[in-house]
Amino acid sequence: MIKNIKTNTKEETLELGKKLSNFLFKGSVVLLCGDLGAGKTTLTKGIGKGLGVEEEINSPTFNILKCYFNKTLNLYHIDAYRLEDVPEENKNIGLEEVIDGDGCAIIEWPQFISEFIDYKKALIITITIDENNVRNFKLETENLKFEGLFAGLL
Repeated sequence: MIKNIKTNTKEETLELGKKLSNFLFKGSVVLLCGDLGAGKTTLTKGIGKGLGVEEEINSPTFNILKCYFNKTLNLYHIDAYRLEDVPEENKNIGLEEVIDGDGCAIIEWPQFISEFIDYKKALIITITIDENNVRNFKLETENLKFEGLFAGLL
């Protein structure tokens, strides 16, 4: 399944995140791919708002993982950017436990921890920016549990 969505403003990206949150479930994994500044964290903020997260969501680049508990669905926000040059044997810091955990894992820069990810079960969102600063979101998955998302988003 593949769907393309465009947003023109930060507010529209936040709103897209809120809409996406309605289709997430325990064990869902969302992979956010895109250049620096593409809108990965902004989309995550929208998802958090949709799930009822009251804390400020910001990029966990220096922490690698931030957890938001006791909400509609636990949200695990992983930013794997700092793990780019880390040898595989040193990446075993427990990320696989939250990726396959009791909530939704949102992963920025998933290519740096691909050994922990089942790409066939994940929702992959690739974000690009065109010359007019429009964000293009390509959503794709093989996981039928996301079928409602593709039917429900305009």
